[in-house]
This record gives sequence, structure tokens and C-alpha cells, in this order.
Amino acid sequence: MQNIVIIGAGMAAGRLIDHLLEEGQWNITLFNAEPRGTYNRLMLSPVLSGEKTFGDIVTHDDDFYKKHEIACRFGERVVAIDRSAKIVTGENGDVPYDKLVIATGSTPFIIPMPGHDLEGVLPYRDLEDTEAMMNLASGKKAIVIGGGLLGLEAAAGMQMRGVDVTVVHLMGHLMERQLDPAAGFLLRKELTDRGITVLCSTNSKEILGENGKVKALKLDDGTELPCDLLCMAVGIRPSTALGAECGLDVGRGIKVDGQMVTSDPDVLSIGECVEHDGAIFGLVAPLYEQAKVAAQTLLGKEAQFVNKETATKLKVTGCDLFSAGDFADNENREEIVFRDPATCSYKRLVIEGNRLVGAVMYGDTGDGPWFHGLIKDRTNISDMRDTLIFGPNFQGGAPLEALGGHCSLAG
Repeated sequence: MQNIVIIGAGMAAGRLIDHLLEEGQWNITLFNAEPRGTYNRLMLSPVLSGEKTFGDIVTHDDDFYKKHEIACRFGERVVAIDRSAKIVTGENGDVPYDKLVIATGSTPFIIPMPGHDLEGVLPYRDLEDTEAMMNLASGKKAIVIGGGLLGLEAAAGMQMRGVDVTVVHLMGHLMERQLDPAAGFLLRKELTDRGITVLCSTNSKEILGENGKVKALKLDDGTELPCDLLCMAVGIRPSTALGAECGLDVGRGIKVDGQMVTSDPDVLSIGECVEHDGAIFGLVAPLYEQAKVAAQTLLGKEAQFVNKETATKLKVTGCDLFSAGDFADNENREEIVFRDPATCSYKRLVIEGNRLVGAVMYGDTGDGPWFHGLIKDRTNISDMRDTLIFGPNFQGGAPLEALGGHCSLAG
């Protein structure tokens, strides 16, 4: 029976364990810096807003680990990996391995501006961050730096708890990586109507404190925004430190091949910490595929990870958004735009040649997976060009099940 050590208990690692247990016998040791096992990080937002409890989003509980005799080293950091001796050293001792899987996820990026280390300044990454925001009393003030998906979910969750929330975003419109300016404007209006203050094209300069605790954010124009808590949601970086320290090939992430094997044949890596063919990952769909491929590799079966076209689906307290593909302006591209002010719906399709290459939707997003399929499959849309914007029901098809990728807090 092989000894497998897995470092990290995020969603990718949880899915890997599920696949491994489907066949074969393993001695599994699972390290996690957090004092708990796998939970659905995507659902931290409903926990923050009060719509769910943490127990609702746990995917692998104590009974699961006990049933499958998995040795859990939760709340324990790995301090060293000796690849020649094939030993992982944790804070509480050594564990030998035959195969090692590094699934350390990502680290929130904290802008190194003055005051970033004050009490009350935090990222939005795990249960502890979520609980800190939940503990902010109604009527208190919070600032979220970052108008991406995580920042908006943090803002919406706190606002639902009665907190006075201001979002400060450097770029000209919200979620600029997923949305075009028109959809970003609609989203901003919706959030503003819900009571969230949104400041775009706004640069943060300094975090001000008093007695070691955050009290305000100072903007580069001198404006001071008072706050009791400041959440930075400005991106993530692959957690590569362990891989680099033990001598693995590391670029932006821990480099892996199509079988999720690193530069050491006995060490695999999956999740947000990896780099595959120059790409790094932040959506859950490719992480689950990596876990499946890694399990097949460990079972001695053939498998190949392919980085597929992904879509982003967002729901922030009633705001439905969908984007897929590339919707940047290009002189060789055409656009089809549909606006319905009565229902506050917006669709924009980007066509290059006879292919759909990008789609942005706000409001009515039901046809999003169908458009995503056309992009992913590189379908020739010349025969349906005139009715494409109206979706599959006008092409003789039927709407697909909502799938799409979601932004990860996966690890």
C-alpha cells in the first residue's frame, strides 16, 4: 500500500481524494495550514451574508476522514520537503511518502502600502477572514479595495449584514477582466441601488490607523474614507514557496506536465499553485480536472490535462452576470449587442470571422452555457448569425444546463 502525502486541503485536494478512494488502497496523510479539512470556498460568500452556515459548506468532515483512515495534520504547516529521502517535515514531525502531492493553493496579494499591516486590514480568503467580516456590527463602516468578483462578494455580504460598505476600484469599471464597460456600468448601478458606495478610477495611497488599528483609507487625491475594517481583494498569487524551497522547477507557479507531474517524477501538484503550459488557474473547473488527471496518474493510468476555455458566472445578491472568451476590441471583430432597459438586460457577442469568440451577459444569463459551448467548440455560426443573439431557442435547440466556471477560492 503506497504512502501518499497531500499538502493542502483545498477543493482540488478534496476532489483528488474522492477520486483516489474510488479505486485502490492508499495510506493518505493530509496536511492543512488551516485547522480544518475541505470545504467549498466558493460558498464563503453566502456564509458571510448569513444565507448559509459554515457547516452547510463542509464537503469532507471528520467522519469522512475517520471512515477512510486518512491521517489529518490540520492546523500544521509543512516546514520542509526532503525529496532525496522522500520525507515531508511538518511542525509536529516527519512523514515518509512514496508519492507527494502539493496542493498549497494561492496567497492573497496585499498591496504593500503604508498601513497594510494594521489590525483590521485583511484579505478575503478563508473562514477566519469571513468571520472577521461577520463580526463587524451593523452600522459600522467597511472598505473593500478591489472591484473584482471576490471584492464584490465581500462587499455584498457585509452590506446584507447592515454594514456601510464602500468599494474602491482602480480601474474604470467593475470586473474589467470579465465584463465590458457597459455591463460593468449596469453592475455598478445595481450595487449602488442596494446601498453600496462604488468608487471607480480611484487610487488608494495609504491606510491610516490609530492605536494600531485601521481607521481610514487615504486616497491619492487626499480624500480620507473612515472605516472600521478594510478588506483587500486585489488578486491572488500561486503559493510556490514549498516547491521552490525543495528545488522543484517553479515559474509563476509550480510547473507541471499534462499528467500533473512536477520536475520530480514522485511529486505531483494541482490547484492554484501550479503552472501548466505557461498558464495559472483561478477557476474551479480546471482545478477539478487537474485533480481527476492527477488521480489517474497516481493509479498508473493514462490521462492528460487540457486547459479548456472557461466561463465566469457571478451572482451577487441578485445580479446575474456571465462572460466567456475574449471580448476585447479588435478591428477584425464584429459585435452584436442587445439591450432591454425594461428588464435591465444586456448581451454582447463578439464575432471574428465565422466564429463566436466572446460573450458578455447581464441580467438574463440563461443562454450563457450555450454561447460558451459555441466559443469552446469553435462552432461555425454563419448559418445562425442573424438570430444568434436570441439564443438556442431560435436555432432549433434547447437551453443547456447552467454550468460555467466559477471564480475559486479553491486551494
